[in-house]
Amino acid sequence: MRQLLAVLIHWFPDRQFVFAGDGGYGTHALARFAQRHRRHLTVVSLFYANAALHDPPPMVVGKKNGRPRKKGDKRPTPAAVVAATEHREALDVSWYGGGRREVEAVSGTGHWHKSGEGLVEVRWVYVHDRTGTHRDSYLFSTDPAMEVARVIETYTGRWSIETMFQEMRAYLGLETTRGWSRATVLRAAPCLFGLYSVVALLYAALPAGAAAEGAVSYRGKSEVTFSDAIGVVRRRLWREGVFESHGQTEVFENLPLALRGVILAALAPAA
Repeated sequence: MRQLLAVLIHWFPDRQFVFAGDGGYGTHALARFAQRHRRHLTVVSLFYANAALHDPPPMVVGKKNGRPRKKGDKRPTPAAVVAATEHREALDVSWYGGGRREVEAVSGTGHWHKSGEGLVEVRWVYVHDRTGTHRDSYLFSTDPAMEVARVIETYTGRWSIETMFQEMRAYLGLETTRGWSRATVLRAAPCLFGLYSVVALLYAALPAGAAAEGAVSYRGKSEVTFSDAIGVVRRRLWREGVFESHGQTEVFENLPLALRGVILAALAPAA
């Protein structure tokens, strides 16, 4: 991931990126990389309740014997600060799945230390879901000036990535291909990710009336799902591509409207 981010900021040197990753990316190494490139990159991820935090190393004035200190005084761990905090900050933030949630938060700053690796200045945030449906979490940002609400919303906003993975497995066959060699995987997986984007772009380009055609509605549903989008795109391709290229457009249009709907409803999920 460090290599990919390095390529990204090399390609777009005038851009400022915020990278949100799950706990697998909440590492000291990635945080150090973001600090070295802080003009271009901020990392937001899960943090550790018992993280070792310190003050910055004291400035050396004059000439002193011995090696200068690499870290300052030790600060309380995030868990200790949370336990000692009586009044937590109440926030209304955007939440997983696109909704909003009332949470309580405690935050602080410090220099995250790892033996032999140096210090990384971070802002950490403790999040407590007031509805009680989500477990308490510790987050961090490599931008110590980032607002608490933005740290939370940046992390919860990455949930659409998990949704995309699930939809790609269900509708595009991600991780179901039979090829096991490295070359096959490197060909198939990027093609499927690209296909996901193609479907989204084709759906976005459809007229408003066509975009709603064939969408499944049920109680509590408020937005279009990927299954709706891929079904509508498939219907469009059958009508304007497959039937037309095989000279069957006129034949299909002469069928009763109800039968056409049944045929397309059967073809769209299957092809």
